[in-house]
Amino acid sequence: MRLGGRMAAAIEVLGDIEKRKRPVGDALKDWGLSHRFAGSGDRAAIGNIVYDALRQKMSHGYMMDNDRPSALVHAVLFRQWKIGVEQLAAQLLDDQFAPEPLSEETLKAFAGRKLTDAPLHVQADIPEWTQFAFEENFSDDWVTEAQAFAQRPPLDLRVNTLKSTVEKTQKALLRTGAVPTAIARCGLRVAAGEGPSRLPNVTAEASFQKGWFEVQDEGSQIVSDLIFAQNGEQVLDYCAGGGGKTLALSASMANKGQIHAYDIDRTRLAPIFDRLKRAGTRNVQVHEAGSDLSALIGNMDRVIIDAPCTGTGTWRRRPETKWKLTQKTLEERLIQQQEVLASAAAYVRPQGFLVYITCSVLPQENETQVYEFCEDNTDFELVSVGEVWQDLFGESKLQPWSADMKSITLTPASTETDGFFLAVMQKVR
Repeated sequence: MRLGGRMAAAIEVLGDIEKRKRPVGDALKDWGLSHRFAGSGDRAAIGNIVYDALRQKMSHGYMMDNDRPSALVHAVLFRQWKIGVEQLAAQLLDDQFAPEPLSEETLKAFAGRKLTDAPLHVQADIPEWTQFAFEENFSDDWVTEAQAFAQRPPLDLRVNTLKSTVEKTQKALLRTGAVPTAIARCGLRVAAGEGPSRLPNVTAEASFQKGWFEVQDEGSQIVSDLIFAQNGEQVLDYCAGGGGKTLALSASMANKGQIHAYDIDRTRLAPIFDRLKRAGTRNVQVHEAGSDLSALIGNMDRVIIDAPCTGTGTWRRRPETKWKLTQKTLEERLIQQQEVLASAAAYVRPQGFLVYITCSVLPQENETQVYEFCEDNTDFELVSVGEVWQDLFGESKLQPWSADMKSITLTPASTETDGFFLAVMQKVR
């Protein structure tokens, strides 16, 4: 397919997403199934246009004075892929599959507007109602922090030290261009591409099938390291989901001790079984929803809560969720977080640790929750995650956000990762 056909396909997919309110991945998959003539390179390019359009939907719409799919797709080419207006027109001139040209009014708006004249939430590419939370969390840097969530993410891998080393795995993935991550100790990163370029399908590699690595954002790897689980401990991963952190903990504990992986949602937990087998873990016991966990009450050295949240920290990878998020959804997540904190705390032994994690950067879901929990549960006290950070990562030039280095927030701008929050509370009595 030529560029015009790819643009037309992206417009079609964006229209489908808007009309049917469906996830990007589902819309792209359905388009591919109904257009089997499109090659893998075409599908990757179309996906890139769609994701780029959604990441910067607010600013694209402002610059074009038009937020319809066709205007957004053209804005991607102009603003992100750096193809000039006249250059694009020349490329599409004899392309019979190209979309209709933009109106003179839209082109005039694009030529005459400056993003610096737009409201700050438009410059930041976030919903207006979330601006106050970004301001509260990031102060004068909030626009820069928010804009980083509108950029393409890299592909991050965690090397499974139960089966391989960073050096051995990097060599096996030489053709992907993977390099060691800046902070995470066992990570490799493939840089985000530009324009139509596609990331490698690393799960098709023999080294993946052998269990040498898992796909896991560097931020998730970092918080797994900061849990600081030790060999021989009893650990409960209370919201284990697909098992990403469970696998990381198993490797860091060298397959010693016991990890109990639990999740109330059987569907989310389902992938963990194949992943554990491939990784060669021997110290993980999976507990499905409805399992009797009473024997674990008061006996866990560490209890990890990867809490349900708004997912603002994953906006680079799931940009459509940015525009679907509502105040009501936030309020629902706050209640769920309070409930899971109260439930999980019962499993912590005296002098044990309760670890609270979200993939959110909204302070209501993060600092507010743990401070209020400690106020209501005086047998728990916040401990310094910052000290563990210094022990593990030293004086890295990339540093997380933190008011007191007890809890920390990772972001694309500060640590070049997805957004994550981490706090650790010790049961002192």
